[in-house]
Amino acid sequence: FNAAVKKAAEEALKAQGCDVVVSDLYAMKFKATATEDDVTGESNPEHFCYGEETMTAWQEGRLSPDIVAEQKKLKDADLVIFQSFRILLMNIFSQFPMYWFTMPAIMKGWIDRVLTKGFAFSPEKPYSEGIFKNKKAMLSFTTSSHETMFSASGINGDINVTLWPIQNGILHFCGFQVLPPQIFWAPAYVPQEARASMLETWTGRLQGLLNEAPLSFAPCDSFDLEKGFQMKVDVQEKHSGSPYGLTVGHHLGKPLPPNSQMKAGV
Repeated sequence: FNAAVKKAAEEALKAQGCDVVVSDLYAMKFKATATEDDVTGESNPEHFCYGEETMTAWQEGRLSPDIVAEQKKLKDADLVIFQSFRILLMNIFSQFPMYWFTMPAIMKGWIDRVLTKGFAFSPEKPYSEGIFKNKKAMLSFTTSSHETMFSASGINGDINVTLWPIQNGILHFCGFQVLPPQIFWAPAYVPQEARASMLETWTGRLQGLLNEAPLSFAPCDSFDLEKGFQMKVDVQEKHSGSPYGLTVGHHLGKPLPPNSQMKAGV
């Protein structure tokens, strides 16, 4: 089913005139582990610091060829869809089955190795000021649990909490405008007609995907650099009358804003 979802997206986007590049990580036998082999040439053999070494290697053109190839795709992309173990770069695309409440190891390895410091993110300009602030990204994935199980009262807990580390901590941290995710709930446990309906809904969404509004996150100027990046007092006061927190992570001791990691404008 994940392959069918990828195929539907690839066809729909190409029909709109988009250039679509697919990184099929399993077919590529993509290396998921971040190691010293990711850097060519000289490095510090006594104290190898992956983040600093790969940033220097990126600056000097010494990253391993597989990382360079994926960074080239990402640099050229306007939209990245993380779909399974594939990544579609448009327009990048990647469809994934949710494993243990997160993405499969091979996709996490792509993130660890490809989104290097300097190329994909800068500690000085994170989140809304991030390097990829002019690019869009989204998650498209399947679950083995039904939607009711990922609710605030469901056994798996609120899906918005599950999505926060990926959508905020990875994508938004790099500056991406994060589009609402496309979730295919428990396709293995529904009739074929239901799966066909899921694909039809996905194909319909793809027609206007590039014009969709992104999810809302707290902008960088809401935080005070000189006070340990704490949320500014005036921002907290502004939201003091709201029944909900500002975001899933910045809940300010209040109930989480409903579906803020699922729908734009929340």
